[in-house]
This record gives sequence, C-alpha cells and structure tokens, in this order.
Amino acid sequence: MEYIVLHKLVLIVISGILCHWLAWRLKIPSIVLFSVVGLLIGPVFHLVNPNQDFGVLVESIIKLALAIILFEGGLNLKFHELQHTGRAVKQLICFGLPLSWFFGFLICHWIAGLSYSLSLLLSAILVVTGPTVILPLIRQTKLKARTSSLLKWEGIINDPIGILLAVLVFQFTVAGETISLNKTTIFYLLGAVASSILIGIAGGHLLKFIFEKGHAPEFLKLPLVFATVLSLYALTNIFQEELGLLTVTVMGITMGNIGLLIIHDLRKFKETITVIMVPVVFILLTADITPENLASLNWRVFGFLFGFLFLVRPASVWLSTFGAGLSWQERLFIGWIAPRGIVATSIAGLLGLKLQEHSFENAELLLPLVFAVVFSTVILHGFSIGWLARRLELAGKSNNGVLIVGAHKWSVDLALTLQKAGLPVLLASDSWNHLKQARLLGVPIHYGEVLSESVHQALELSDMGYLLANTGNHAYNSLVCSVYLQHFGRDKVFQIATTERKVERRQLSSSFRGKVLFGGNLVYKELIVLYVEEWRFQRTRLTEEFDMEKLKSSNEGKITPFIRVQSNGELDFFEDHIRTKPGDTIISFSHKTKKGSTLSS
Repeated sequence: MEYIVLHKLVLIVISGILCHWLAWRLKIPSIVLFSVVGLLIGPVFHLVNPNQDFGVLVESIIKLALAIILFEGGLNLKFHELQHTGRAVKQLICFGLPLSWFFGFLICHWIAGLSYSLSLLLSAILVVTGPTVILPLIRQTKLKARTSSLLKWEGIINDPIGILLAVLVFQFTVAGETISLNKTTIFYLLGAVASSILIGIAGGHLLKFIFEKGHAPEFLKLPLVFATVLSLYALTNIFQEELGLLTVTVMGITMGNIGLLIIHDLRKFKETITVIMVPVVFILLTADITPENLASLNWRVFGFLFGFLFLVRPASVWLSTFGAGLSWQERLFIGWIAPRGIVATSIAGLLGLKLQEHSFENAELLLPLVFAVVFSTVILHGFSIGWLARRLELAGKSNNGVLIVGAHKWSVDLALTLQKAGLPVLLASDSWNHLKQARLLGVPIHYGEVLSESVHQALELSDMGYLLANTGNHAYNSLVCSVYLQHFGRDKVFQIATTERKVERRQLSSSFRGKVLFGGNLVYKELIVLYVEEWRFQRTRLTEEFDMEKLKSSNEGKITPFIRVQSNGELDFFEDHIRTKPGDTIISFSHKTKKGSTLSS
C-alpha cells in the first residue's frame, strides 16, 4: 500500500514540473495545465484520490505549502518601491479591495444563491489576484513599467489582506453560527491577530540578530529560515487557527525590508521551493473535486462567473482609481486582468473542509466555485493579456531590444547602429559624463547603477530581450549578468571579454557570468584600440549575390560580424554556429575605409 501512495505522490510532483516546462515552451499560464492534470488524474481517470490516498496529510501539505508561498511573496514586497508606485496602487488596495468584497458579496448572494455567511466568505477569498499567476504573465507579456508595477503590487499586497479577511470572516461570521460571539471572544480574536503580527516581526528580527552575530554557519542559514517559518506558522495556529498565514506573511515582509545580507540567496531558495509546491498543491486540490461537486453546479454558476469577470472587477477598479492619474487604457486593462491562483484555491480548500465539518449548507460548493473562477480567469486573462496590452499600447512592441551596460565610444556607436536598424536599445551607465555623447545623438539612456535594487526596479525593460555588459571590469560584467539572469535568461546575457581567452577561462566559471562575446577571441581593450584606428559599426543586408563569405572578405578582411538581425526581427549575437541567409542584416565592426567599400543600408 505504501508503494502505491509513494508512486502517486511522485506522479503529482513529476506532473507539476512537466507542466511548468510545457507552459514555458508553449508560453501559456502554467496553472491552466495544473488544472487539466488535476482533473485528469482525479475525477476523470481516478488515478489519485487525495483524501483516500493521503488522508489527513492533504490538509497539512496544503497548509505548509501555503505558508511557504505567502512567506516568499512577502519577501518580494519592498516598502521603498510602494512609495514610488503612486496613488493608483494605494487606491486599488484601500478602496478597490473593499469594493471588490462588497460587489462580490452581492454576486454570491443574489446570483449564486448562497447564504449571507458563505457569500461574505467566498467574496473575501476572491479579492486576491494571484501573484503566482500574474507575475509570470507580466514577464511573458513585457508590460510597461507602471502597468506592471500596479498589477504586481496589487497582487502581492492583496494576498495576505485577502487571507486575513477570509479568516476573520470565518471566525466572526461563519463560526459565529456555532459558537457564541461575545465581547470576550471578539477581543480574543483581535488580540490573536495583533499577536500574530508581532510574532512575525519578532521572528524576522531574531533571525537577523542570529545571522549578524555569527550564531549560525552559512550552510545552515537558509534551512534555519525555512524551519523558523514553519515553526512560527504552527505556533501561531495553536492560539488561533489559520492566523499562522498572517504571521509568515508579516515575517516575509519584515525580512525583505531589514537589510538581510542573504536576502538574494533567500529569495532564490524560496522561489525554487515555491515552484515545486505550487503545482503539488493545485493538483491535489483539483484532483479532490468529485464528479458530484461538479454536477451540483447549475446555471447560476455562469451568472456568478459573468458577474465576477465583467462586473465586480471592472466596477471596483474604475471606482477606486478615479483621480489616480491613470489613463483610460490602464484602467480598462487593470479592470480586466485579475487572475486568481493558488492562494485563493488553497484557502478555499482549507476553509471549505472546516465548513463541511460544521455541516454548513452548500459548503461543498466553496472549492468548486473558487476553482471555476480561477480556471476562467486564468484562461481568459492569461490568453488575452498580450493581445489587449498591445492593442492598448501598454506592452513592449518587441522583445529584441538590447540593454547595453557601459557607455564608451564604441558602445555608443553600437547603440546608435542598433537604433538605426529599428531595434530598441537602452544604454545604461553610472557615469553622467560617459553618457554625454549618447544623449547628444538621441540614444535612449539610463543614468544609475544597474546593480542598485531601486534602479533595477526603475529600468524600463518591456522592449529589452538581451543584455550586453561591456565595461572593462570582468568581475563587474559577470555580476551584472548574474543579477539580470532571471529576467533575460542565460542564453540572452552576454559580456565582453576583458582579457585573453586563456586567462579568461581561469577567472570565473560560466555559472557565475554571462556568455562571453565572440568566445573571448576579441577583448575589450582590442575593441577600444580598433575604434581609435577608425573601426566603426556597419549595417549590411545580405543577398543571394552578396552573402556572408563576401562580407567577411570585404574591407580587406578587416571586419568582425557582431549581430545578426533576421528578416522577422529576431536577433542573434554572432557565434561560430550561426548560419546566415539572404535577407538577414548583419551589424559588423569593420575598418572605415573610403566610401563604397562596405555595403551599409
């Protein structure tokens, strides 16, 4: 029997990772595939029955996974960023969330036909907008900075608030039908909320003290954080059930804002765990939906979904952002895009079980209704976000732009050549003087240290698909590539070699840097010298008669292919294996001779 349970658990984990990979390949929301897999292995083919196969462990797995997911979300919430997102985010949270709760309550009660208590609870659960879903969509769509910021921070802040709201509604309203709610009970619940917040703050500062005083070795710091999160979650739940979720969220926010030296490693560690836990939880919850639950859904469900999709969200956004300085395109876009995700499903699964234990009417509908909203919003919003963003001009028109770090004469020349070729380009440097020539030539620039977290957040990268670090410092170039690796992908971050190829190989392994341009055969100092010797960047369009071989033999061989731009706009930094074809545009670094010696377009 234990082998069967083990095999089923392995099936869920492997299926989840494969869904992540397939979603990446197909560029679709991964949660759609989680839903499909959960339905297939659960109510369709009956390969997994979570309650029968795993018993009481199902609830524990979901709770612990949700605690980790919320802690990881809290780590990404930076107070200084919230101060720069403007009135719109504040109004979305302060006014939009209550409006969404109120309008959702009306839809749940009048259209879905649920009781007052269940309507208040369900609408509280559905105020969250799912950062685990919206963040991948933002990266995939290349939204502009302000629109991206609005959706990202709304989702991150709404998660803990929505969970707290759902828990309080559960305690005050739903539990009030089975226990007596007097002043003592109310003060106890309020005290439990305050205590959970204080425990979360104290836990974050305690870990910082331990780490800074050297009371924990480096190899134990991340496991210690992990153990502390689970411990405080379990501890808080002893005093009041489900408030542990608030504790770990507050702890995550605290640790993300107190200057921990290991914060970047911690975020990567938690992100990896979250990538594994999210599909496991979602597949478990989906597989637990029975055919009877699905059969109990009637025509009211369609009205319920229509209300949430086309009435609740648009109305709450348009009313709450009035006077916030947003364009009608931004308000329309944000009013449509609101996918729910793992947090809404998890909290519905947990509270739904409690409701059924207390024999609440229609309690078994809570999870199927939430699942219907999640699936509908992920499908409709996930597949329409790119099209709508482009139609409203809120997304980058291209992902072939190049972010060039380091403003020198030859890099300015490269940026100008790329710009003339119709490619987006951004030249970044912390030297205002080095950016002078680029400013005079009309090349887009960004003044600031790209390794600064505030600058990283402020960079407009919606059109950027490649990074080229080209300063004279090999270690700095490698660090820049490492920091931006998650945004661009390992195959699209490049750095210029600063020493000879043999020496370069002895400095840093490839895991700590970007791809070395030209395989290290052409180094930074050589480019500077060649530029002084009148080498410049040229654009040449290949034809049947003038192919790559003829281009290389032109200018008496004094030419180095740099970038290939295909006819469809795709961009490649030149490597030996690249094969060119007629119609490609080659941006090359060649000796500037008399007019006509190179074919420039």
